[in-house]
Amino acid sequence: CSRRSIRGRCSGAGRIRCVRTILFLCTGNTCRSPMAEAIARHALDHGEVPGVEGNVLVVSAGLAAGDGVPYSEETLGALEQLGIAFDGTSKRASAEMIRKADRVFCMTEGHLRQAHRLLGDDERSKGHVELLDPEGDVEDPIGHGEAAYHRLAKRFRKLIPRRLADALVQRTTPKA
Repeated sequence: CSRRSIRGRCSGAGRIRCVRTILFLCTGNTCRSPMAEAIARHALDHGEVPGVEGNVLVVSAGLAAGDGVPYSEETLGALEQLGIAFDGTSKRASAEMIRKADRVFCMTEGHLRQAHRLLGDDERSKGHVELLDPEGDVEDPIGHGEAAYHRLAKRFRKLIPRRLADALVQRTTPKA
């Protein structure tokens, strides 16, 4: 990758090594965003995002999260059913975290607006914050039973590799 790789941080003597960061945002960082994080990591680790080269750091946070809350059992169960082992605790999103990410995927329009408010008048950073699903909000599965988590996991397995490719693959346009 080049030193200007979509805001990626580059280091290393001789060989340039870029790390690009993907941040998933939701409300409490116990259901949707950690599930998205786990599925994204899995997709990248297993070559399910063609054309992506280099190092990608995938993280998640919640705009109203308390730090250290375990991920929901339903989230972990849905991931386990997909063969994805994952564990961790919630993290509260900050303006700095959003600014440092190369791409920020929000679960809802409300999350997108909150992220923009955190960024204030930083228009450059707002440009890399977008909805995870361009077709609309990813609704919270809390209170809708275990089946809702499994449906969400299946939706993410289809959606996230495409969104990662959109965000990370260096596209070149042929010269006319």
